[in-house]
Amino acid sequence: MNAAIDERTRQRETLLASVERIKPVLEAGGAESETLRTLPADAVAALRDEGLFALKVPAVLGGTEADPVTQMHVYEAVARIDPAAGWTCFIGCGAMVMTAYLSDACIERMWAGGRIPTAAAVVMPGRATREAGGYRIDGRWSWGSGINHAEWVGVHVLVENDGAPPDSLLAMLPAAHVEILDNWHVAGLKGTGSYDFAIRDRFVPESHAFDLRAMRPLRGGPSFRMGIPALIANEFGGFAAGVGRRALDEITQQALLKSRGYAGKATLADRPTFHCWLGEADFRLRAARTLLFDAYEQAWQRLCAGVSIGAAEQIELRAIVAHMVRVATQVASEAYRYGGGGAARLDNMLQRCARDLEVASVHLFASDAIFEQHGRSLLGATDLNPMV
Repeated sequence: MNAAIDERTRQRETLLASVERIKPVLEAGGAESETLRTLPADAVAALRDEGLFALKVPAVLGGTEADPVTQMHVYEAVARIDPAAGWTCFIGCGAMVMTAYLSDACIERMWAGGRIPTAAAVVMPGRATREAGGYRIDGRWSWGSGINHAEWVGVHVLVENDGAPPDSLLAMLPAAHVEILDNWHVAGLKGTGSYDFAIRDRFVPESHAFDLRAMRPLRGGPSFRMGIPALIANEFGGFAAGVGRRALDEITQQALLKSRGYAGKATLADRPTFHCWLGEADFRLRAARTLLFDAYEQAWQRLCAGVSIGAAEQIELRAIVAHMVRVATQVASEAYRYGGGGAARLDNMLQRCARDLEVASVHLFASDAIFEQHGRSLLGATDLNPMV
């Protein structure tokens, strides 16, 4: 066990050192991403070259196969440098986790370029029809984050099943078969390139799809038995922890120079009201982060012991992630207000953190509905749905 812990620590330190190495590139790309509405090519290349899109790729395929807590440390560190880079990083990792479940034939095709590819994926379902040897897909999806630099795209489709509940599949197809719709004009997460996209009457072989309900890994270790939504929910938690902390970093620095009001020259840092808020906000972020990291550590230990993650625990983990997003969003919004008029400028990181977290908070994985499910679980309900 000590050897395993030491290996996790070494891997985590190595990955965080990689993040630190590319920090100047990510910082430089922050403002540009807001204009481009997607991450700049230099930032994408830096994340890819450091292997930071491969955190969830099985080691047998050349990936890092980091445990869920180590992943969150990385997402947090990247998002603290640049929110758009943090979002893009974790979405790319979440898309590539699908390689643990895809057939050897699909993997061989994806790896034809001789290196780990990049991918984008969406969870909201579309429709597909069954054909001999595969599926015919025709539809439109939203939130294709990072799709501009993806080489493969994973889509969730429902396939009618002779009156029975439809099959729920994840189908993987080349990005060249996808039409990107240039409609990413938004208030926050501007630099993430989360465009809608369409797939027009494309055939996907059966070997390029797998059952999302069963989630049977064909390769890789314990983390790939975590199941949906916990398998990918941790990404949102790490992102929120990083952006929330960056907002607190920013207002702490700006408070030393920022004076507010018409009378006097006292800075924000001189105000007792701000002192009280800052101390409380720090604890709120730390408490939510500790809950998040501890819950995923416990889940990881159970997976390593061969224990599966049931519906109630899936709900609890997703609710803890939603709580982290909620707390970070509140802290960033309050920090923005303390920033005064200067925070409204587009080059002020306070407004960017607040905008990005506000938009992140409307994502399915941060929905209030999951708190309802957790409450029902605490009351003893058994008809629970982790994906409401």
